[in-house]
Amino acid sequence: MAIWDTIKGQLRSVIEWESPSSDVLFQAWSENGDEIKNSSKLIVKPGQGVIFVHEGRIEGVHLEEGLFDLKTSNTPFVTTLSKFMQSFESEHKVGIYYFWQTEFLNQKWGTPTPVKYDDPVYKFPVSLKAHGNFSFKITKPEQFFVNVIGSKLEYTVHEAKTVLVDRFTQQMADLLAESGFSYAEIDKNRIELATALSTKLSPDFEQLGFSMQDFRIEGTDFDEATVERISRIADITAEAIAAEKAGIDYTKMQQLEALRDAAKNEGGIAGIGAGLGAGVGLGQAMMGGQNIPGATSPTQPVTQHVTTQPSIEERLKKLASLKDGGLISEAEYESKRQEILAEI
Repeated sequence: MAIWDTIKGQLRSVIEWESPSSDVLFQAWSENGDEIKNSSKLIVKPGQGVIFVHEGRIEGVHLEEGLFDLKTSNTPFVTTLSKFMQSFESEHKVGIYYFWQTEFLNQKWGTPTPVKYDDPVYKFPVSLKAHGNFSFKITKPEQFFVNVIGSKLEYTVHEAKTVLVDRFTQQMADLLAESGFSYAEIDKNRIELATALSTKLSPDFEQLGFSMQDFRIEGTDFDEATVERISRIADITAEAIAAEKAGIDYTKMQQLEALRDAAKNEGGIAGIGAGLGAGVGLGQAMMGGQNIPGATSPTQPVTQHVTTQPSIEERLKKLASLKDGGLISEAEYESKRQEILAEI
């Protein structure tokens, strides 16, 4: 009985990929020394393919679904396979490997490390992370078997995805450097970038026996240092535009803002520190560049005085201009206006 069981096990009458796991992409048909008789039948289910290897060489690839008789079929692959089959005795064992030809959809990807490149507008290095999904399938089984499988008896979809995603980062860095898209333009050009990156990745996929069926960039995210730098640039740019519209120099606007902030602290404007010359900056900004009597400047002696002062009407007009330009608040404007009117 044991001898008969051994014979039955060795002389398989049906070659079939039985109940493969959903995550298995490739699998050897048998690893227990089974031999195949020349009247065996080959079953290839929808979406499956078969690779036939003899003495380390690929002898054929079968991509058609159906039931094939190894003895009588005239299908080239099956005919080749049947030549190696012998009744009850096999001089050489053959390797039969099944794989899925189907497309594996919605495979998630993300850059394992930030992609670094020089922003073409801001002229400093930025770091970008991206994520999305893609689909792939085996389209060149021979290259897949030689360049990926080697001596493995099983290969999973997850393993294939990892190998493919590892090729994304460098190609993405090259593409971003070539594209000319700045920080603010990346998101609105995601579709264009995805199409270009898919084109760049296709040769890498084909070399491994795969083809990319779909590639999408779903989101991008710059690192905190990049966001902070560009936010500072945007703030300064906005302030410079506001100063220009108000008709004052950006440096004077900075001085005025510093004085206004200090005035909110205990001691008000008078306590800012005359030794730093800040009072001079306020007087020049509010009175057309003239000095305030008795104020000190970092480059002038304390005893220096001015002999002329704008009229009350000129001072009120200048004060109103600062309020209209948004450089002082309504409350600050009213307080200073009352102070000037009190001198009448």
